[in-house]
Amino acid sequence: MKGLYCILLLTLSNVFMTLAWYGHLQMKQYPMLAKLSLWGIVLLSWGLAFFEYIFQVPANRIGSEETGGPFSLFELKTIQEAVSLLVFTLITVFFFKTDKLAWNHLVGFFFIVVAVFFIFKKW
Repeated sequence: MKGLYCILLLTLSNVFMTLAWYGHLQMKQYPMLAKLSLWGIVLLSWGLAFFEYIFQVPANRIGSEETGGPFSLFELKTIQEAVSLLVFTLITVFFFKTDKLAWNHLVGFFFIVVAVFFIFKKW
């Protein structure tokens, strides 16, 4: 159950992370936000990143073997990267609508899944 809760929190964290890191690139669609200076955009992104950390830090504490969770640090990082890529892809394709998912992206994602397998495989 801790593992599932950890992944859910990482997913929520990554929604805010994607919006903080890449959302400002979509501001031309919103006239009021498009007028923000670079410092205004930085502050807005930091505000979103605050919520990223509200979910990220508990996810890592709940998921870490060090604090009674099921995942090693390598496993936590691998999960975070896989979740990050999935969330980024969904937001980019379905919310931002700026890029199309292509075959080479799917091949790259396949190799990331292979990497996840190797990280979690107990040899």
